Amino acid sequence: MTVQPYIPEELPPDTINWESHIPQIASANRALARYDGILNAIPNPELLLSPLLTQEAVISSRIEGTQASLKDVMKFEANPKDPISDASLADIQEIINYREALRTAVDALKSQRLDLPLICKLHKILLTGSRGMNREPGCIRAIQNFIGRDAHIEHAIFVPPSADSVPGALADWVEYLQHEEKDVLVQLSLLKAQFELIHPFSDGNGRIGRMLVPLILYKKGLIGNPMFYISDYLEIHRPLYYERLLAISRDRDWNGWISFFLHAIEEQAGTNGRKAREILDLHNEMKQTIPEITRSQYAVAAIDALFRTPIFTPSEFYDQTGIPKKTGNRILQQLREQEIITILAEGSGRRATTYLFPRLIAITEGDRL
Repeated sequence: MTVQPYIPEELPPDTINWESHIPQIASANRALARYDGILNAIPNPELLLSPLLTQEAVISSRIEGTQASLKDVMKFEANPKDPISDASLADIQEIINYREALRTAVDALKSQRLDLPLICKLHKILLTGSRGMNREPGCIRAIQNFIGRDAHIEHAIFVPPSADSVPGALADWVEYLQHEEKDVLVQLSLLKAQFELIHPFSDGNGRIGRMLVPLILYKKGLIGNPMFYISDYLEIHRPLYYERLLAISRDRDWNGWISFFLHAIEEQAGTNGRKAREILDLHNEMKQTIPEITRSQYAVAAIDALFRTPIFTPSEFYDQTGIPKKTGNRILQQLREQEIITILAEGSGRRATTYLFPRLIAITEGDRL
């Protein structure tokens, strides 16, 4: 039987059982508040948590089929002239685009509202120069798309709304985005699901949908910095993630999705908070250790460079810190001797040695190591 195009309900749907969600709403909001408290305690979260941003880009892209790891991306950025397969390069470009789009959004939201033109701009960044560059980057689709096991729509698992109904569905979505709801996390769950069900772009809908989570949390005032990374939970529970979304279109089961999403927020807030605290503790430890090891006026600059770019070449280290080459080499040697950094790839010929700050990478990747 051919699946018919999904007809979006107006938001909020009238089937929400608010009372049944009260315990989960309370626990998810508490977990998010604890995470926000940790974020507020970090002196420079954009610097210290930058590896977590790259890891979010890696995992969100992996849900869509890329294979590159955090180390692959950072190693490529440290040595972009190293030989690499076309497939690996395409994966890495998608991840770099995702990170660039999220950074663009964070900068934009300091002075403007989250709206459809900004979302289209993020989509354009996401797809430009990547495998999706021929899928109308930044443009709302004018064709029927579908999700399936092959290229035949009659075999589709899910068929989004027809192209002519997308503008109206998006207008309702934007109106609800600006709406004051009883609980922001429930509102966010509805917005994320509806966006992915509308599937307004020809490609990249899942990645944009996941990107919207920290942006909406930030604009709605639930976190003071738009750094909340949910893709880890969604990738681990990918079959259930897709089934909960599909159940909305198939059975109008919004409550099952809301319950799943609130649990995702609660669990991921705990994971994000633990990683952020471990990174802050590591930073505090390095502020004590590296000045003692190096006895250098450049110790603080060296620490910042390690946290900003935990996989790097010597030239990258000199450029980021402004440390003269001779002094920089001495500092790198001292850090190696104390096993603060290790060699990821030995240099040979014109290729520079690539260094690794292993403890930061270990925290960032967590159980995925």
